[in-house]
Amino acid sequence: MIHIVKATTADLKTITEIAHKTWPLTYGEILSEAQLSYMLETFYSDAALLKNIESGHQFILAKEENTVLGFASFEHHYQNKNSTKIHKIYILPETQGKGIGKLLIDAIEKLAVENESESLLLNVNRFNKALTFYQKLGFKIIEEIDIELDHGYLMEDYIMEKGI
Repeated sequence: MIHIVKATTADLKTITEIAHKTWPLTYGEILSEAQLSYMLETFYSDAALLKNIESGHQFILAKEENTVLGFASFEHHYQNKNSTKIHKIYILPETQGKGIGKLLIDAIEKLAVENESESLLLNVNRFNKALTFYQKLGFKIIEEIDIELDHGYLMEDYIMEKGI
């Protein structure tokens, strides 16, 4: 049985390992190898993850027995609004398609309601296959944005929202 649990700083290494296993499959056809490496280092170094936590991001894990199958991070009252922003959600490739992502989003939605959020927000790369997954869960595209990163890299995203 899969359980959703709150992550602690002791779980950061596991979160980084999952990101390093999922990103090449998720973004390998979308990003250059150099951009992929840059983004993993930028977003998943211990310092970056600790900064996320210090700025109000919460991390949860999907666990089966002692094995972590995936994680998500989110932030209530994103930009001082009644929205909860899902910043990260990644499931180990070998366990994708088994409802784990939905369990994580359902858990975030429950916490969002408890924190008086009116919607869930997330960014997704415009070419990410997960786009249809989010649409099936009721998320709708509300904006298309390009986010410039260092070294001339670009994140080409949709902002998606789901009312709750």
